[in-house]
Amino acid sequence: MPDDDVELVRELRSGDESALGKLFSAYRPRLLRMVNFRMDKRLKRRLDVDDILQETWMGIAQRLPHFLKQPEAASCYVWMRLVTAQVMMDIYRRHLGTKARDAGRDFSLDQFQNRQATSESIANFFVARNTSPTQAAARTEATEQIRQVVAEMDPTDQEVLALRHFEELSNSEVAQVLEISTTAASTRYIRALKKLQEVMQRHPDLA
Repeated sequence: MPDDDVELVRELRSGDESALGKLFSAYRPRLLRMVNFRMDKRLKRRLDVDDILQETWMGIAQRLPHFLKQPEAASCYVWMRLVTAQVMMDIYRRHLGTKARDAGRDFSLDQFQNRQATSESIANFFVARNTSPTQAAARTEATEQIRQVVAEMDPTDQEVLALRHFEELSNSEVAQVLEISTTAASTRYIRALKKLQEVMQRHPDLA
């Protein structure tokens, strides 16, 4: 966590509630990435991402006492991300009329994206965009191979990849989100990345 954020969290825990707004502004770009990646396509046709973050801000302000009760080592960003997930779940229920389980800390890819969409997103992320016909054909083949590898992964391993590469969380933040140890988060990430690298090694021109 940047020194400025550490100081703001310290001020917040000391009773300066104005620090909450500053922290939310600092984390806003990361929360935007999270919402854009997790948001159901049907909701994107109805709502703007800023609308979700505006509702998230109100939820964060209301739930501040919950954060202040957490241990000092708890990440303020991970907490704000959790509130964002809960707000998205509420919005999902309101607009799509679907019974969805509580976001909680087991907020997963499947709640706002299906597995196929997730595997395709990760595959496209890891395959460079090239324009020649030969490279385009190789890219399509590599993308499909990676998509299949990701689709067959353990759901938690998929989530680790998504959190690290799409939401750009640190290893310790991933561990907090998934409620696993940092060692387990690192091991799962390395294992998943190795599987993807094995595919990429068969397509060196696309690396």
